[in-house]
Amino acid sequence: MITPLYARAMAAYNSEMNRRLYAAAARIPDATRREDGGLFWGSLHRTLCHLMWADEMWMSRFDGWIKPTVPLKESGRLFERFDDLAAARAVADRKIEAWTYRLTPQDIARPCVWFSGATNSERTAPMGLLITHFFNHQTHHRGQAHALITRAGDDVGDTDLFLVVPEEIFDPI
Repeated sequence: MITPLYARAMAAYNSEMNRRLYAAAARIPDATRREDGGLFWGSLHRTLCHLMWADEMWMSRFDGWIKPTVPLKESGRLFERFDDLAAARAVADRKIEAWTYRLTPQDIARPCVWFSGATNSERTAPMGLLITHFFNHQTHHRGQAHALITRAGDDVGDTDLFLVVPEEIFDPI
């Protein structure tokens, strides 16, 4: 389904888009970041917190990270302060990129078994499918955050994958 190269490209895209998104969000007043913008998680701040929560949860399954300290329903409140959230995001993105460089085709081909709090059951799914979901989930919520940033009058620049990820990332190592 996917390859380690795909995961590396998506991790690089994720990191760069988060840098752009968080830089723009930092220019927006905190009160505006916390206003309900009609998103599933409400505000820009809560959406970014949920995205960080989900990345930590998936990486706990993929790479042994510590699980988030709050349940899914409270994921929008993972961080009170935006600066703390931004710092954690930068660290997480570096760790996600490093993880993709350790991925092998065998890792991607194996099943992943975990307990899902969302379904209250043990789940099994192909790792490749879950990695694809992981990156798709990030893109989905970043798109929502991008809309609120645009509404607030700021801009994150180009968002197209081929314009964001350097071509050399697609060259095998």
